[in-house]
Amino acid sequence: MTQTQPPQETSAPPENSPPPPRTSPEPAVPASAGPSMGRLVGVDLARALAVFGMYIVHIGPPLSATTGVASWIRYIADGHSSVLFATLAGFSLMLLAGRREPKTGLAGRQAKARIAIRAVVLLALGTVLAMEYGGVIILGFYGVYFLLALPLVRLSARTLAIIAAAFALVTPQLAFALNALLTPSVQESINTYDPLRRLSEVGVLDLLLTGFYPALTWMSFVIAGMALGRLDLSSGTVQKRLAALGASLTAAAYSMSLLLAGPGALRSTAEDGPSSGSSGSMPPASGSMPPDGGSFPDMPASSLLTAGPHSGTTFDIIGSVGVAILVIVGATVAMDRLPRLRRLAKPVIAVGTMSLTAYVGHFLAQSALPVPAGTGTQQSWVPLIMFVLGATVFAAIWSRFFRRGPLEYLLNAATKPAKHIR
Repeated sequence: MTQTQPPQETSAPPENSPPPPRTSPEPAVPASAGPSMGRLVGVDLARALAVFGMYIVHIGPPLSATTGVASWIRYIADGHSSVLFATLAGFSLMLLAGRREPKTGLAGRQAKARIAIRAVVLLALGTVLAMEYGGVIILGFYGVYFLLALPLVRLSARTLAIIAAAFALVTPQLAFALNALLTPSVQESINTYDPLRRLSEVGVLDLLLTGFYPALTWMSFVIAGMALGRLDLSSGTVQKRLAALGASLTAAAYSMSLLLAGPGALRSTAEDGPSSGSSGSMPPASGSMPPDGGSFPDMPASSLLTAGPHSGTTFDIIGSVGVAILVIVGATVAMDRLPRLRRLAKPVIAVGTMSLTAYVGHFLAQSALPVPAGTGTQQSWVPLIMFVLGATVFAAIWSRFFRRGPLEYLLNAATKPAKHIR
């Protein structure tokens, strides 16, 4: 899947009365680090765009059935929406762990406990959903990301950025080498003793290396999001520098890939595998999934020079991070400087405040409704439009009475035991 984060992680006071105006799905940060409303609302808007991007991939027509502008929309949604989700997941970790200044002492231990509990809950929820919808579900991968990120939550933005860059440069090559060693017999031997694999299509090996969103390569996105979370996105200087960085990363990665790998370097492989069905499943399209049904030993090393959606290469990771930065900064600036647009976008922003509910909900709705979404013959955009409108209307109405979405409320309640940590 794309997709995925996908992901979703909110916390707030009790919901038995209508809430006051809110600017973020996360707890308030100390006044000394108080970000502007535009920054936090911009993050919510970016989450909503990630949700709708996943809707496009799972519900809209396949790329092969689109032309013109529709093809560009469909292509951009492939991979980039789940990457945006993963990047925003890293950002949300910083809202939990202390955004500008990491929480320490008792507060720090409790924050880590909350993150760990969320990780376990998301892993469990992802496994349950994967039993029905397959490896496209990103929530289990989210759980692994959160656990792996725990040792990093107190690092500075600069250090996190360096780690993210190092991961982008090294892990695709490492994943390629490890995958080349994973013959079907080796994978079968590992999966035989994997309890998660017995329950669903997604086992430990899939979560770490061979799944749709393998932690080995996708941690680059999460750590990059953590670095963003440590920055003051309300600062005009920071916004300009990030916009320049995002544009530079995107242009450099994709142009270099085109130069080295040729015209097909940016081709999407999302439709190389079996078509997804109405359940919302996606065809194989991961950096760890061999194209055209091949096996990893058959994949040439030259594939590491491509940068198509979900190719999982260094160029793909760097370019996708650049796109994610541009979306987050663009949404932040728009919400900060265009108050009229912010008012008009309130229903869409509401979707971003309950992205976990919106994400899980669109799978459940596809199962309950006779929607021919994602099939190879699907040509209409009407089902997608109906899902987007449905999610927007639901979120707009729900947010008038509650501070967070239904699943966000349950996820927050599950983390309450963290307050007993001493």
